Amino acid sequence: MTDNSGGSVDKAPVTVFLLDDHEVVRRGVHDLLDAEPDLEVVGEAGTAEQALARVPALRPRVAVLDVRLPDGDGVAVCRELRSRMPDLACLMLTSFDDEEALLDAIMAGASGYVLKQITGVDLVNAVRTVASGQSMLDPGATARVMARLRGGAREEPPQGLPGLTEREREILALVGEGLTNREIGNRLYLAEKTVKNNISRLLAKLGVERRVQAAVIATQAAAAQGDRTQGDRTQGDRTQGDRNGSTATRKGRSQT
Repeated sequence: MTDNSGGSVDKAPVTVFLLDDHEVVRRGVHDLLDAEPDLEVVGEAGTAEQALARVPALRPRVAVLDVRLPDGDGVAVCRELRSRMPDLACLMLTSFDDEEALLDAIMAGASGYVLKQITGVDLVNAVRTVASGQSMLDPGATARVMARLRGGAREEPPQGLPGLTEREREILALVGEGLTNREIGNRLYLAEKTVKNNISRLLAKLGVERRVQAAVIATQAAAAQGDRTQGDRTQGDRTQGDRNGSTATRKGRSQT
């Protein structure tokens, strides 16, 4: 890219916001990221309340969020910020190798989840990765979560979604895609409060308490539907083949 005089114009750095209740950690991450020419820390917070007030005002490209906070948790902050700023990339940074937190973070729309044991170079790369629109998940924790979900799917195969209205099925499918209430409302032209009420009802009907559990059910139901569709196609192909075979046989007999 060049300016009007023909000179080179540097690409704007990726703006980053930091949320961590430990000042020493914030300072360390701040210095690490600010040392990179393509990254710029534009704000910090030590509590969820501060982050929810400051991030929308600063409009960073990436928010690095601690999972456990004195007045809440980073996953809830991620969910709320993403509902206000859908283009915000949230990178969860935590000391705890927590499978539940990873699942919740994914469902809240987080782009990445890494442990604080990560090296400085890897953290810088993680910020760049989520800023570019890609996902960055700790491989160890992700592998365990996926194994657990696959195991759960084998133990409790979905039996359809009886009792859900067509609207609730639509909302459940979008929950399974990781959309926030606001994003679901925009997709279906519903008020955010209406979406929230529908989700509360479908959770009760499904017999679960957490949104992430409903998302797993939605994923399993979609997979089961795909298997049934494929089975129907296979049966249809066989039936058509049988018909074609019968027709050919009849033609052969008539010709003789």
